[in-house]
Amino acid sequence: MVHALREQGVEAEVVTTNDDGEGVLNVPLYERLEYPSHAPVPVRFFPRFSPPIPAIREFAFSGALATWLWQKITDYDLVHVHAIFSCSSTMAMAIARLKKIPYIVRPLGQLCHWSLQQGSRKKQLYLNLIERANLNHAQSIHFTSEQEQQEASALGLETPGFVLPHGLVLPSLLPDAKLRLRKSLGLPDDELIILFLSRLHPKKGLDYLIPALSHLQNHRFTLVLAGNATPDYEAEVQQLLQTTGLVARTLRLGFVKGEEKALLLQGSDLFALTSHSENFGIAVLEAMANGLPVLITPEVALAPIVERFHLGWVTPLEQSAITATLQHLLNHPTLLQQVGERAQTIVRQQYTWNQIVTNLMKQYQSILQTKALAFSNQFL
Repeated sequence: MVHALREQGVEAEVVTTNDDGEGVLNVPLYERLEYPSHAPVPVRFFPRFSPPIPAIREFAFSGALATWLWQKITDYDLVHVHAIFSCSSTMAMAIARLKKIPYIVRPLGQLCHWSLQQGSRKKQLYLNLIERANLNHAQSIHFTSEQEQQEASALGLETPGFVLPHGLVLPSLLPDAKLRLRKSLGLPDDELIILFLSRLHPKKGLDYLIPALSHLQNHRFTLVLAGNATPDYEAEVQQLLQTTGLVARTLRLGFVKGEEKALLLQGSDLFALTSHSENFGIAVLEAMANGLPVLITPEVALAPIVERFHLGWVTPLEQSAITATLQHLLNHPTLLQQVGERAQTIVRQQYTWNQIVTNLMKQYQSILQTKALAFSNQFL
């Protein structure tokens, strides 16, 4: 997003902490640097407080970032805050309010029903004591899907919102991807590959997808799981594969990136994400841009787009329904290629970052014009 904004003449930069899960990034702190190396934009990192207590460490408190924001936030015309329920974003909104700098908030799905139910007491307390005021004083809330906006409306927030999806850096197409993928995985040239590529997490619905596939073992297919997880959930997934008899038909690749990821997305036959909740589903968009049709649930926010343009299949989050859809597709494999080609064409036309940030700039300009008008009215 920042790279595309800068290409269109907006002086945008990222301010964040060096948080990296349990550890921290090995990056220079405090100074403005070009990061990451493969697609650099200006980024300022500040040290995260790193105590041994996970709940405190995950909150990503940074006194240095708070001090810098207090001193420097007035150098900017607008702040675009990404995420809530985190110390960095909460501080940024509070300081912007005090310094009278307009800000937009992108809640990253944290206002959706499923997310609010995770650690619900703590989140509800945080929301009502702190974050609700920050959200209500924002100039706008940036949702990435209509579904996310609808779910957030139940909270009765006063701030208007707009819907603007994520964009994509369009991937280059690899020659002979299907044959190359099967060769790399040691599979027959005509093996049908069902790909799950995402973070392995209970909300991703593997507890529905894997049992659904276990009822189709008279068909030829290989399930590829690409993504990492906590050790506890890794063990849970392995146990699920064993109890359903799918161990021998499943390849677990862990986290993938670069050409390995592109080869999976372009060489597989079907992308499956039977998730309990996705405020957008960037992996789904990536799959379609690579010509891979998708099987998703209505809880994935891209589901209306998939249905409207026939880019894949949307099935209820029920094992029997997922099994029935998969069986239909395994019986009619030519459908997969046809739908994949249509998905690739439509996504590559409508979801480039240049198109997305053109609309984002209109939101920025509208907010800044409103601020300028309000300022001038003070002197009328």
